Amino acid sequence: MQGWIALILVIIGFVVVISMFIKIVKEYERAVIFRLGKVLEGAKGPGLFILVPFVDKMVKVDMRTITLDVPSQEAITQDNVTVRVNAVTYFRVLDPVASVVQIEDYRRATSQIAQTSLRNVIGQSTLDQLLQNREAINDQLQNIIDEATEPWGIKVAIVEIKDVELNTQMIRAMAREAEAERERRAKVIHATGELEASKELAEAARAINAEPGAMTLRYLQTLTDIGVENNTTTIFPLPIDILAPYLQHQAQKWAVDAQNGSKSAE
Repeated sequence: MQGWIALILVIIGFVVVISMFIKIVKEYERAVIFRLGKVLEGAKGPGLFILVPFVDKMVKVDMRTITLDVPSQEAITQDNVTVRVNAVTYFRVLDPVASVVQIEDYRRATSQIAQTSLRNVIGQSTLDQLLQNREAINDQLQNIIDEATEPWGIKVAIVEIKDVELNTQMIRAMAREAEAERERRAKVIHATGELEASKELAEAARAINAEPGAMTLRYLQTLTDIGVENNTTTIFPLPIDILAPYLQHQAQKWAVDAQNGSKSAE
């Protein structure tokens, strides 16, 4: 009986030892193996492989794209506006050996680089650029972070600024500025409309003046419009050209009377 127990214990111990040195690396992982402290050339995996007992040490590296949230950073823009900005960074490991050998914790290091780069880029940009030209700032951040992390075997694919927070006073100032801009546009539109209307009226006046009967037709149209309304008093406009002969005759009569009056006085 004791022999069977001992055999079972030996088998269990053997399985445990074997399991310690038989490793399986998943499709999205790579294994960096150190043999007596020296890294073996090239990362291993995916699949199954055996480590040399008490000689090899393995470090797994995830090769998938990592989403890294950059905490809110308070910075001062180029035009002296205080803002709080947060961002998100997407990166992945291209060289597993470099990510283990060249840097202690590549995730933490990438996060720190992203934070400092975000503050620096915000300090070189104006508030208008930050609000309206965010795509260019994202590209600039991506290039800076990617260049800094390249020696660690890291590839930064995308950097996106998520939120830009302003203080209450700045929000009120921007609201006043937007309101003033809307009023300016409204006045420009109104003035442009008045100018176009005056041009059309001048053109209409020239057309009416060119045709003697056009004014009479316009008067008749006005009478038609007045007749539609429920007015107790109706005003009939009289064309000036109808009175022209009478006025001319009256002027001649006044001239003759003036001459006769001067002769009597002599």
